[in-house]
Amino acid sequence: MQHVSPIREPLVTGGKTYHDITEDVCRQVEAKPNPRWAAAFAISLVGLAIFFYSVYRTLWFGIGEWGLNKTVGWAWDITNFVWWVGIGHAGTLISAVLLLFRQKWRSSINRAAEAMTIFAVICAAMFPVLHMGRPWLAYWVLPLPNTFGSLWVNFNSPLLWDVFAISTYFSVSLVFWYIGLIPDFATIRDRATGPIARRAYSVLSMGWTGSAKAWSRYETVSLILAGVATPLVLSVHTIVSMDFATSVIPGWHTTIFPPYFVAGAIFSGFAMVLTLMIITRKVFHLEDYITIEHVESMNKVIITTGSIVGVAYTTEFFIAWYSGVAYEQYAFLNRAFGPYWWAYWSMMTCNVITPQLFWFRSIRRSLTATFIISIFVNIGMWFERFVIIVTSLHRDYLPSSWAMFSPTMIDVGIYVGTFGLFFTLFFLFVKFFPVVNMAEVKAILKSSSEVTHTSADTMHGTEKELNTNTHTHHRHE
Repeated sequence: MQHVSPIREPLVTGGKTYHDITEDVCRQVEAKPNPRWAAAFAISLVGLAIFFYSVYRTLWFGIGEWGLNKTVGWAWDITNFVWWVGIGHAGTLISAVLLLFRQKWRSSINRAAEAMTIFAVICAAMFPVLHMGRPWLAYWVLPLPNTFGSLWVNFNSPLLWDVFAISTYFSVSLVFWYIGLIPDFATIRDRATGPIARRAYSVLSMGWTGSAKAWSRYETVSLILAGVATPLVLSVHTIVSMDFATSVIPGWHTTIFPPYFVAGAIFSGFAMVLTLMIITRKVFHLEDYITIEHVESMNKVIITTGSIVGVAYTTEFFIAWYSGVAYEQYAFLNRAFGPYWWAYWSMMTCNVITPQLFWFRSIRRSLTATFIISIFVNIGMWFERFVIIVTSLHRDYLPSSWAMFSPTMIDVGIYVGTFGLFFTLFFLFVKFFPVVNMAEVKAILKSSSEVTHTSADTMHGTEKELNTNTHTHHRHE
């Protein structure tokens, strides 16, 4: 009889058995689309249409369609790029780092978080490509043999480091996500009734048999990929921060950027996971798998990283004062009290003050409060990037070069459109792929559910699952 600590709340509620987990998760994939899903998907397609139209205008008429000017050469595009990369951070953290630390509470949320990472990185990648103005020449940034005349890739540029970091991050995250899906695809394959579904999931499951050797290799590969992905959590946003920190512009030229950007990325990424998971939990009736315990654990990460970000904001002001550099001091005073004061104080309110409410256990465990605060955090983190970029650029050394930035409809259209792209991909994912990792939830069921499973129950449930969902044969004792 396994001893279960009475202090820990169960991670799987409702007295679920192994068979119940399979039924509950597969039901979303096998059932016809419900009207709420269809309505949400239709809205996301409208956003996608706005994206395509805005991209067409940008490519046909050029970057002049954006609100950039001579002084503010980076604004809306790079703000959105950094924001989307930040949102993509939580998936790899939840999957890789928490797997290595053996945190059981990751098991119900890791798959949706990984999917969110991939879709967010796709949205982020759109902005540097469009900012090139001529994306069909994008291969010029690659270190190709020098057959294009006097064209040399500048390896000293962090913009080129970005290309390598984000493409590596994307590919590792994609492989990690897909490998985790294989056992569940096999389950759906064996349950499928239609010939198209059976064929599609058969291809996706790559001949998974559920044998002991297959599971052993699955575990090994997951751990190796987690080990590879963990340094990426730190490196990707560190390199993104160096787009700014390696310049000499007041407000950017600071060594605090790498850790501060990483903390901010985890902060905004976890907030976005909560925003999406609270809705998914309600729509697909997954309350027994995505419990209040999961929400509370994530809120603890948010308050930790939010506090780190708050310390970073105050550190920047202190260092500007301590440095004695008049330009640095002006850059930060201008942030807080200049023409863009409203963006700065929106950032401070959303990122520093609002998450402190999570010190109260009742708020930390309230779904409504969590949902509202998670949206505030995402808004605040967008304002953080906007403040860092625009307020540092719009006041040049020469007062004659001072300018304000205001976005055009095409700027706004591309940003709104990336939401359309993101949610189109996310809604397709939650409909056709199992949104909760069945294999991992079953692995923690015995130790983390409300029901004490006897060894006989466990044997019976396991055999029933394996006999139903795989093509292996078991000898009953």
